[in-house]
Amino acid sequence: MRRMPVKTMFLLVEAGAAVSMLALTFLLSAVTGRVLLAGALLTACALGWLFLLTLFFAKRLSQFTSGLCQTMDSMISGGEEPARAEDRETIFARISYRLSRLYNILQENRRRVDEERRELQTLVSDISHQVKTPVANLKMVTDTLLAKPVTEQERRDFLQGIRSQTDKLEFLVQSMGKASRLETGAITLEKKDVPLLDTLAQAMSGIVYGAEQKGISVEVQCPDDLRVSHDSKWTAEALFNLLDNAVKYTPAGGKISVSVEQWEMHVKLDVTDTGKGIPESRQAAIFRRFYREEEVHDQPGVGIGLYLAREIVTRQGGYIKVASEVGRGSTFSVFLPRR
Repeated sequence: MRRMPVKTMFLLVEAGAAVSMLALTFLLSAVTGRVLLAGALLTACALGWLFLLTLFFAKRLSQFTSGLCQTMDSMISGGEEPARAEDRETIFARISYRLSRLYNILQENRRRVDEERRELQTLVSDISHQVKTPVANLKMVTDTLLAKPVTEQERRDFLQGIRSQTDKLEFLVQSMGKASRLETGAITLEKKDVPLLDTLAQAMSGIVYGAEQKGISVEVQCPDDLRVSHDSKWTAEALFNLLDNAVKYTPAGGKISVSVEQWEMHVKLDVTDTGKGIPESRQAAIFRRFYREEEVHDQPGVGIGLYLAREIVTRQGGYIKVASEVGRGSTFSVFLPRR
């Protein structure tokens, strides 16, 4: 049953009081002519209507309080959204409207908490998976060294294996630290108008040795005077990750080329290799944290480089695209805002 609005209830009571008091006044004046008696009866009539109004208001207030408690309990438990009052002019309707807004805020906060919890669970699972293999290898090698005598060459090989696994763990910890600081805002990227060639040279310095070891030729085309507003240190980190992947997945004797184009709003930097290529069905997944294709698990790395590169570029207002064909190589295009 639809409840009567408070405003309407007050108007009806006032109208009833006015009509009854006018009728009583007219009747008493016509019959008795006694002013004092008429005043007393009118006062009693007014008090009666006031008492009736108080009863109505108390009942309505009790109903509202009960409904409010039920609504709050439902909001706390994540139940259905509270119904809004149809009459938007009453104080109850305004309270109902704000309760509805509060409910939506609570639901959004609850959704974010659930999403962050799932992300944390995924992150812990990924880290556990990444750490499991090197730790198992370290235990196996140390157990072997402790269990039986080995030759000097075997000892050196085992120590080299230990060094390799500790390097992997160190790289994982450093990469996770960088990703965590970026995601939590502990690191603020400071964009400055500096030559892009200097940033590119800083990134290139980290892959020169690896490229020479595999006989991979590296070609760079970038204007000397091109200045772009960017964070040189972190952009160099992103470009190094792209170049490092190109070296890893390009066979010996291959080629890597870096070219820069100036667009109206962006500067486009392409890193092209002649590597194995990436199937189109996997191109969207390669930027996920810890993602690695099954067939490249023998290659060094933990699958966080592309994720970091995208985070760094995105936080500067840019973006990364990839174009690839299996067996013919890949091109990663970095778009940086000019200003």
